[in-house]
Amino acid sequence: MNPIAIDLGFFQISWYSIFISIGVVLAFIILMVESKKLNINNEFIINLVFWTIIFGIIGARLYYCLFNYDYYSANPGEIIKIWKGGLAIHGGILLGGLFALIYSFKYKIRFFRVTDLLCMGLILAQSIGRWGNFFNGEAHGIETTREVLEGFLIIPKFVIDGMNIDGIFYHPTFYYESLWCLLGFIIILLIRFLYKYLKVGQLTGIYFIWYGIGRFLIESLRTDSLMFQGARVAQIVSVFLFVIGILLLFLKARGPKLENLYSEEELDDIRF
Repeated sequence: MNPIAIDLGFFQISWYSIFISIGVVLAFIILMVESKKLNINNEFIINLVFWTIIFGIIGARLYYCLFNYDYYSANPGEIIKIWKGGLAIHGGILLGGLFALIYSFKYKIRFFRVTDLLCMGLILAQSIGRWGNFFNGEAHGIETTREVLEGFLIIPKFVIDGMNIDGIFYHPTFYYESLWCLLGFIIILLIRFLYKYLKVGQLTGIYFIWYGIGRFLIESLRTDSLMFQGARVAQIVSVFLFVIGILLLFLKARGPKLENLYSEEELDDIRF
């Protein structure tokens, strides 16, 4: 696949950048709609999104470069070339989440209120952003055959054709993760609107559980996993996300049914 969508000679726009941008825009729209329902100030949300994206991208890139230290220490000029790929979502969640924590405390908005709002758009943005990997020819899985891929009725023909790299077919793990995240977005959305006793922090827990399970399983098929001491880093982190998600889901359920509900307008205090 050609990673360049628009080539003006002096200026190029990559498919990776386009899909990341589409995901960010849709996530922002979702966040604005949700925050309005909860009477959260627009200025707070706009600043939150802007700086969370900045820190998220920095974190995702540094995380990726850290686990590819030998290459990037020898080629430091490549570090800034994020349009070529190489953004690790776990690094983005870590640094973006750290900023969101500090920002929430500064403006006295509950941290898990903020993460609940962010995770709804984030998982959709992840689903869309994975298509940038397709055009970059990265984030694919182990070698397979066309017959095996065609046996999965959910894989479109153009994806199968795109997974023919130098005459060898590979599992489209980017596609598996994209579908998993899209399904996760639908589930989170349904829970948000259908479960009237949803507590603050539980959507975050569901996101961690859902993404943790999916990424752990899909990562086992990938050929480009970041490694540490012979283990796949993404799988280690996914286990932590799953455990944290379970704890959030059940700990937040404690207390009276009608207390600390997600649907309540945000109060001016600094609770979690």
